[in-house]
Amino acid sequence: MNRENVKNSAETFQLLDVEKIRRDFPLLSHQMNAHPLVYFDNTATTQKPLAVIERMDDFYRNEYATVHRGVYTLSQNSTWECDLVRDKVKQFLNAGDVSEIIFVRGATEAINLVAAGSRKFFQAGDEIVISEMEHHANIIPWQRLCEEKNLKLRVIPVNDRGELIFEEYKKLLNERTRMVAVTHISNALGTVNPVKEIIRLAHERGAQVLIDGAQSAAHIKVDVQDLDCDFFCFSGHKAYGPTGVGVLYGKLEHLEAMDPYQGGGEMIEVVTFEKTTYAKPPLKFEAGTPAIAEIIGLGPALDYIQNIGFEKIDAYEQELLHEATEKLSKIRGLKIIGTAKEKGPIISFVFEDIHPHDIGTILDQEGIAIRTGHHCAQPIIRRFGVAATARASFAFYNTKEEIDIFVKALEKVREVFK
Repeated sequence: MNRENVKNSAETFQLLDVEKIRRDFPLLSHQMNAHPLVYFDNTATTQKPLAVIERMDDFYRNEYATVHRGVYTLSQNSTWECDLVRDKVKQFLNAGDVSEIIFVRGATEAINLVAAGSRKFFQAGDEIVISEMEHHANIIPWQRLCEEKNLKLRVIPVNDRGELIFEEYKKLLNERTRMVAVTHISNALGTVNPVKEIIRLAHERGAQVLIDGAQSAAHIKVDVQDLDCDFFCFSGHKAYGPTGVGVLYGKLEHLEAMDPYQGGGEMIEVVTFEKTTYAKPPLKFEAGTPAIAEIIGLGPALDYIQNIGFEKIDAYEQELLHEATEKLSKIRGLKIIGTAKEKGPIISFVFEDIHPHDIGTILDQEGIAIRTGHHCAQPIIRRFGVAATARASFAFYNTKEEIDIFVKALEKVREVFK
């Protein structure tokens, strides 16, 4: 669906039975500080549906065993269940092969894995391109690699709306560019980047591309084959799944050429004291006992998203974003940071003369959970001349009524500090 049409899709908006969905998420019925909980910190992490909670509980109660190493039935069943989820992730991202799906702890580990596993392909003077809006997890691993290998880190600037300056990106690409690593949706601004075009231009220069999908995988349909990205990653806990599990997709030819990230059990083929040979992907990158229950819990989380459907999710969340943006824009003294034309369901804002932490504290007293701070994206926050912002982020279980409660509480913040 065209994203401009999504914002005005009242029919699709009404097709989502939000009250029914909310009943699937136990914590949403709780109170916080004697008020009904309004959970607007979905960019940081999402709540979990009963399907995920019950599946993990059932596994621990009735099925638990380690994977890969046992010939006994419990172990074989655990291995089979994890393999089913790997195949589910393959379909979720439309990867070409299950061997291209690596289980990691989250997007942070995925990016570190690619940076470490690819280091042998970089020569002094090579260049890595990232953007000004990256999460620290997509800055620091590349900084460390640059320091180690004497590489140059190049940064795509953003304009005052929080959009990448595309002409500047084109200028940064050259024959020394080896890797482009950019976020799909900014966690600090909500900006949706034109990653397909970013990838196409990078490939013309022979560079590989990693897309940080931590903020996109649960909100918009991702087709890694259509994007033609070399790597894509996301965290399970931001997609209604457990913490401690995430996914790295990599084109098989890259994974086969890369070095293992860690050494240990299960990632080997043959070990002698003279030499070790490694298993083929994905096991090559999955040393040690994995987060078995978390992997199994990721399966129903992805099912839940797909059962609702990305078209409905995107339409509904865009409607919430539009509603909140319109109402927050009318609050005196409030300034939204990040006004890109294409945005995910994220609003960062500041109040003149009121520290974001004070905003968050008063909202907490009203039962509203938002995030305050630099959002692990200090460079882009500094770009807008502030030290921190308050951030509200929405999911398909949030409502317009909650936005009204939020707006009323922000008016109270203004009154307290006037």
